[in-house]
Amino acid sequence: MEITVKTAQQLRLTEEEFELIKQKLGRTPNFNELCAFSGMWSEHCSYKNSIKWLKTLPREGGKMLVAAGEENAGLMDMGDGYGVVFKIESHNHPSAIEPFQGAATGVGGIHRDIFTMGARPIAALNSLRFGNLTEAKTQHLLAGIVHGIGHYGNCFGVPTVGGEIYFEPCYHTNPLVNAMSVGIVKAGGTVSATAEGTGNPVLFVGSATGKDGIGGASFASADITAESAEELPAVQVGDPFQEKKLLEACLEVIKTGTVVGMQDMGAAGIICSTAEMSAKGGVGMRIDLDKVPTRQKNMKTWELLLSESQERMLMVVEKGKEAVVEAIFEKWDLPCAVIGEVTDDKLLRFYMNGELEASIPAYELVLGGGAPQYDRQYETPAYFEKIAAFDPAAIPVPTNFKGIAEKIVEIPNIASKRWVYTQYDSMVGTGNTSTNAPSDAAVVLAKPSNKALAITTDCNSRYVYADPYKGAMIAVAEAARNIVCSGGEPLGVTNCLNFGNPYDPQVYYQFVHAIKGMGEACRRFNTPVTGGNVSFYNQHPAGAVYPTPTIGMVGLLEKPDNKMTLNFKAAGDLVYLVGKASNDINSSEYLHKIMGVEFSPVPSFDIEEEFTLQETISSLIKHKLIESAHDISEGGLLVTLLESGFTSSLGFNISTDPQIRKDAFLFGEAQSRVVVTVKPGHVAAFESALKGKVFSRLGTVTDHAINVDGESWGDISAWKEKYDTAIEKLVAAHASEHALSAL
Repeated sequence: MEITVKTAQQLRLTEEEFELIKQKLGRTPNFNELCAFSGMWSEHCSYKNSIKWLKTLPREGGKMLVAAGEENAGLMDMGDGYGVVFKIESHNHPSAIEPFQGAATGVGGIHRDIFTMGARPIAALNSLRFGNLTEAKTQHLLAGIVHGIGHYGNCFGVPTVGGEIYFEPCYHTNPLVNAMSVGIVKAGGTVSATAEGTGNPVLFVGSATGKDGIGGASFASADITAESAEELPAVQVGDPFQEKKLLEACLEVIKTGTVVGMQDMGAAGIICSTAEMSAKGGVGMRIDLDKVPTRQKNMKTWELLLSESQERMLMVVEKGKEAVVEAIFEKWDLPCAVIGEVTDDKLLRFYMNGELEASIPAYELVLGGGAPQYDRQYETPAYFEKIAAFDPAAIPVPTNFKGIAEKIVEIPNIASKRWVYTQYDSMVGTGNTSTNAPSDAAVVLAKPSNKALAITTDCNSRYVYADPYKGAMIAVAEAARNIVCSGGEPLGVTNCLNFGNPYDPQVYYQFVHAIKGMGEACRRFNTPVTGGNVSFYNQHPAGAVYPTPTIGMVGLLEKPDNKMTLNFKAAGDLVYLVGKASNDINSSEYLHKIMGVEFSPVPSFDIEEEFTLQETISSLIKHKLIESAHDISEGGLLVTLLESGFTSSLGFNISTDPQIRKDAFLFGEAQSRVVVTVKPGHVAAFESALKGKVFSRLGTVTDHAINVDGESWGDISAWKEKYDTAIEKLVAAHASEHALSAL
């Protein structure tokens, strides 16, 4: 077969990249080698259009135990001989084509990143984006993706403890499915994704290899089109029960001390794990692909190299200890085969039935090695002119605030996600403390240590769309605020950067400025970025999705008893706003969904105000001066108060500030504000502790009634019914409409 530029382009390589490959090899690659470069130089594996900017993020410091990007996931010190391992990644394109398997294998893949380092996963979270919930396509994607996440997580036995879901038209074609996993590892129990030791055997362990997922990394590095459904083989198929066995087998093998290095076979499959482990260790590998366990006959070399079949690991073990490893995998009824050995020539040589099929220097394939790195052009987005033209004075102040509030609590972005989270097992493992005592972040017991972790995923992509720099800062700040309001100390960040086509200069502007804002915020909160992933090419027919740099953040509670919850505790407690009220309706759900304004600036935000606020809240919790803490986010103050009352069926009696327009006071989303409650006997100490800080008394907690400026707004139970059932009613109503229209 003649290999030409056209062959390379069919594999999503450019003409320039094809010439670079020939230069690196000193010859024209054969088809197998070209396929290897296609997978490894894809955007998904090489970060070729993003690595320049990713390097500007704070990647060291704090309590980090490994440098960012050095291992499969981030590792941070919890103290007392334990570490927390965590990472978030996307599975957007597969989920758009086959929602159930796309989402399920996204969950499986992120858990493997955790236990391949020797950690046991204890919690899962997700961050999801969909189109308009009234449309049949969105309902199909939502049902399949939620079912896939629930099925895999529930069967695997790790609780889904938190997450977020937004619905915006720009995600209609291309939903976002970001999955996060968190695990615990004892000091000395970690395993590196590094190959070492000439002559050490290379083992394939886990499920047999099939043709599912072939070319998945390249598939994830292109726009979704009307023809994308034809690429269904690029979607992997998962088996959570196999992964559960793989988890237990891997952790058991690690305890034997025989493992030199291990990496899961994720994107780009065998070629990726062999290349990255070899390049990192400065070694090579000889691999006999005919020894790879398969579930389909006569698989070709390139298919074996690129298959992304799930539940598989590549393991390097000490020579002579193969039998120890094989016995453990036999006990767990999992395939285990010696498929090669470590060499000292830095070459990856792949054989099939004794014939050399590919020979490639490992270094030339990988990120940070020979993979290309690009510096893309960017320009200010044209829509910024519309944002600059926004005049809040042109928005009339309404009169029926109760009626507007009733509409706001039923907006899918704000309403309870009960329809979704009840499909997830949140209690398996008995570590989740948040089911009946909710906090702004999920709080999970970090067994077997005596500490707890506060975990969250956050990003309001409308804010980032309005101002990529400040919007990304807000995403970091809100994640840290959620952890602080839960009684935790923020430790570190993992990110999932979802953007459109990087070759669009206006999209790339969003990416660059979001990275800059994220970096500044992470430095201020001392939360280094431990790793994550970049997902480009998230498009819909009219253009890119909203820029969505999702922040996964982990915080530490030295004592689980330090946990602070968001719910009101008793009638008669005083309700306070910590932070300043603001005449700000910018980019709020109220302005966008109720008033119909598409373009407005980002809500007001000052990072120093935010930092001071978080220090203040942390101190109040530490000194036990407050009964509850709940930050103000989507929906504004009114939604925060309602959510604080739902758990214990308590209401509130508040007064608004006449100096501030009432819609901004109740529904505005200005940042750096937290609602807290205080026992009457603690008011003097509370107000003394806040001397010199900005705060105001809003009113009191009531038995169940809601009153705003002396007007009765009914009972908390009626509001809870609206909030809890809004999404399921919307789904049911429009599902019936779609069924009737199909007749």
